[in-house]
Amino acid sequence: MTESSSPPVTESAPRGRGMGSRAAAVLVFGSSAAVLVVEIVALRLLAPYLGLTLETSTMVIGIALTAIALGSWLGGRIADRADPRRLLGPSLGVSGAVVALTPAVLRTTAEWAPPALLSIASLTILVPGALLSAVTPIVTKLRLTTLAETGTVVGRLSGVGTAGAIFGTVLTGFVLVSRLPVSGILIGLGSLLVAGSALVEWRTRGWSGAPALALAVVAGGLAATVAPGGCDAETRYHCARVVADPDRESGRTLVLDGLRHSYVDVEDPTHLKFTYVRAIASVVDAAFPGQEPLAAHHLGGGGLTFPRYLAATRPGTRSTVSEIDGGVVRIDHDRLGLGSETGIDVRVEDGRLGLRRLETGSRDLVVGDAFGGVSVPWHLTTVEAMADVRRVLDEDGLYVANLIDHGDLAFARAEAATLGEVFEHVALVGDPTDIGLGPAAADGGNLVVLASGRPVDPHAVQEELDARGTGWRVATGDDLASWIGDARPLTDDYAPVDQLLQPYGPRSGR
Repeated sequence: MTESSSPPVTESAPRGRGMGSRAAAVLVFGSSAAVLVVEIVALRLLAPYLGLTLETSTMVIGIALTAIALGSWLGGRIADRADPRRLLGPSLGVSGAVVALTPAVLRTTAEWAPPALLSIASLTILVPGALLSAVTPIVTKLRLTTLAETGTVVGRLSGVGTAGAIFGTVLTGFVLVSRLPVSGILIGLGSLLVAGSALVEWRTRGWSGAPALALAVVAGGLAATVAPGGCDAETRYHCARVVADPDRESGRTLVLDGLRHSYVDVEDPTHLKFTYVRAIASVVDAAFPGQEPLAAHHLGGGGLTFPRYLAATRPGTRSTVSEIDGGVVRIDHDRLGLGSETGIDVRVEDGRLGLRRLETGSRDLVVGDAFGGVSVPWHLTTVEAMADVRRVLDEDGLYVANLIDHGDLAFARAEAATLGEVFEHVALVGDPTDIGLGPAAADGGNLVVLASGRPVDPHAVQEELDARGTGWRVATGDDLASWIGDARPLTDDYAPVDQLLQPYGPRSGR
């Protein structure tokens, strides 16, 4: 008895008209690149209001990944239930409109409805990210003409999508942000996406919403020009403005990311308006009496208020400045009167790398003014960074730094503890209530910390502070140790600065 033969098993192909491999690659590559452009630029838009902190970065990355996962899942499900060709146009077009409107929406929300900022920001990343991420499964559905090629098609398009994401990341980080305003990047991207939507519609004779979405892009561009929070210049790291002082004709305030960063009198560099700058001047003049020239290095430049002060009060002083933002340096030259004759050598570089290039024992003074009110470059706060500061100072050299913190001042206490690990002598200067010498609870704001291998006379510092009318006091010895408490020093291996720092409250320097 023989066994009857069974009919051969066949694989059915998915229904629907296919798509050419080149068109599929372009759509997947472009949509994946666009997701990363939106993610990176969102960080720049939010930095003036939330700070460029670990939490902000984590939030934006988390929302973007959620959008990618959600879009991939929903895109695949919907593509199985509807004609995939009719989904591409809406996915590209609606995401383009949202992207183009994002700058105006976020900046208006941040200024007029701050409590809603996180929710609105999440939507402006989630909606376009999900729609653009849906393109890959939709295109995959169109490319699958036989199940025998499933692995090849899915693998190829996955690789193309990853390549697009890499391209979008590199293009934004190295090219777009350094050459274009953030609003221009997003409006331009939105225009490209809507144009892509129109092209897809024309090819498939499908959904015809591109004209309305084009109007949304135009509206986004117009709104971005009048939305609050505008900049004189969008540099690589900041939204920058220069504001004239109505009470002093030659006074200028440099505003970075909405915070008053530096005050410069372009005609009188000895005029120091901010209290913390007067405190730094008091410390330096007490440590180096007279008008002897100094060899100084500055971590952070901003408006270069203190380097100008040293050049004016101590002729012959040589100041080198590590300022990471070349756009801010251009503003110093173009808007804040910095000339080549001031003896100030500004280097566009990271502060930690700049320190490493300095010779051992080559500086009398190192000034740290790179810490902001909403974010701090953590790699300039650690024991290892301070050890490099100590290395470049001579035997009698001085390190003085501006700190900004609020609440329980956990970051400021940790930084003082860190300096105690490296320098024999540390002191703190600030409002009496903030440094434990006043009856009221700490309010926070600017503090100035100083450290040296030699003692610095606190009485001389106090006299200088009083002469400049700061109202600040000096804490040393047991008072400082009590104020630091059990704060843990920061190291390259352990520096949770973003968690310790309490964000800057009022948007002004002190």
